Amino acid sequence: MLSLDHPTTTGAACLGLGLVLYGLFSRRNRSSLPLPPGPKKLPLVGNVFDIPASHPWETYMAWSKEYDTDIIHLNLAGTSVIVLSSLRASEALLEKRSSIYSDRARLPMLMELMGWDFNVAMMKYGDEWRAHRRLFNQRFTAKASLQYRPQQLAATHELLRRFLHAPDDFMAHFRQWASEIIMSVAYGIDVLPSNDPYVSLAYEAVETLSNAGVPGKYLVDSLPILKYVPSWFPGAGFKRDAEEWTKLSQRLADAPLAETKRQMELGIARPSFTADSLNALKDSDGDTYYTESTVRATAGTMYVGGADTTVSALGSFILGMLANPAAQRKAQAEIDSVTKGRYLPDFADEAAMPYVAAVVKETLRWKNVGPIAIPHFITVEDEYQGYRIPANSIVIGNTWAILHDETVYPEPYTFRPERFLLDDGSPNPAVPDPEVAFGYGRRLCPGRHMASASLWITVSSVLAAFDITKAVDEDGREIEPSYEFDSGFINAPLPFKCSIRPRSKEAVSLIQATGHDEGRA
Repeated sequence: MLSLDHPTTTGAACLGLGLVLYGLFSRRNRSSLPLPPGPKKLPLVGNVFDIPASHPWETYMAWSKEYDTDIIHLNLAGTSVIVLSSLRASEALLEKRSSIYSDRARLPMLMELMGWDFNVAMMKYGDEWRAHRRLFNQRFTAKASLQYRPQQLAATHELLRRFLHAPDDFMAHFRQWASEIIMSVAYGIDVLPSNDPYVSLAYEAVETLSNAGVPGKYLVDSLPILKYVPSWFPGAGFKRDAEEWTKLSQRLADAPLAETKRQMELGIARPSFTADSLNALKDSDGDTYYTESTVRATAGTMYVGGADTTVSALGSFILGMLANPAAQRKAQAEIDSVTKGRYLPDFADEAAMPYVAAVVKETLRWKNVGPIAIPHFITVEDEYQGYRIPANSIVIGNTWAILHDETVYPEPYTFRPERFLLDDGSPNPAVPDPEVAFGYGRRLCPGRHMASASLWITVSSVLAAFDITKAVDEDGREIEPSYEFDSGFINAPLPFKCSIRPRSKEAVSLIQATGHDEGRA
């Protein structure tokens, strides 16, 4: 048995004591560091009244410029909020220090009052999240996502046929397109051609999620004790809203799952994430890392994640074509050079269409779907650039500011796909891809490979077959879109009009020749 006189033991003891003293000294020094810059705080409430109800990401960006910093600090009634407004800052903390920055804030409004606790993207970091994430990742890696291309292609061709018959309803068609893909992939369910209950449910549920998910919008997120206020109490409208909205979130998680299980019992269920996962669970004899509850939550997250984000991105794509008709003509010329007008684009053509890929990238950057990422959370004190980041801080990646940084993307408010290309038309490695549009660090969206593929095949197919121009009024004058977006957690364009017309009779023939049952096997 070793004694304290033994050199090995003495050295270890000294080393341990030294580490403890160093940790205490570092912590004391770190605690004495200044907080990041930010607007002046009021007593008790801090910056609660400084956060605008609309487009707060733009205000955060303005503060970063005002204080000449890529990291700002806010105090929301005692809750410390850190906002990161540069790629450098988000990579340094959310990527390189992801071991301590991958947690989520409590989010009482969404998670506890509105019933979104099954959403994997919002779960607290830990073993439960890892099980859900592992199950998700197994089916949506870059390689695994290739298996969903038949469904993506079939839904895209159906979208083109809808554009032929009712082009003015393009946003409704995009929602139908997204639902067809995700319901087939996640549950093996075919949605109805119109008035489908799953499409309607997703739209309603995601709308409430988007509206309630903006950090700082509800005081209960800063003062969780308010969740116990009776719904009849004056000023407790948020409780009454939550009681109604939670019905939507629970139906979204339960209804399609129940239908897939019903089909499994009848022996008619098609292969899907849910059916395959439940069958594997049944055959495992209990020796697995996940449960039926894990399947429910993960499939529900796919459903909500795919229901509106790509729809909003495609709305931005249409606006981008209206804002820059020259970009549309250039993309169409590239497509025509590959297909020769003899067929609609396929995934095999992607490498030969770098300009179309740049259009997709610019769509994600220009009016990014998630202007502020789902807030991260840090439970320990940290330091960055000489500033103290308090323990138990909410950390927000200001994706809007990052993707509109004029030092990285000159003329950031202009839709210009060329920014991602060299003069010879090849990808420009010096310009960062808008990867942050899908999140940060270990919380990066696991469905990003499938989402990117869905956007590419749809953008290329629409441009191959249709011309997108501004609508005209009854006097023949062009109607200029407002290019305005709502202020929800998911950045969706406000309703606008445009003209979507076939490019030629040949394009119409190509669309009509697409099969109605492709990808349904």
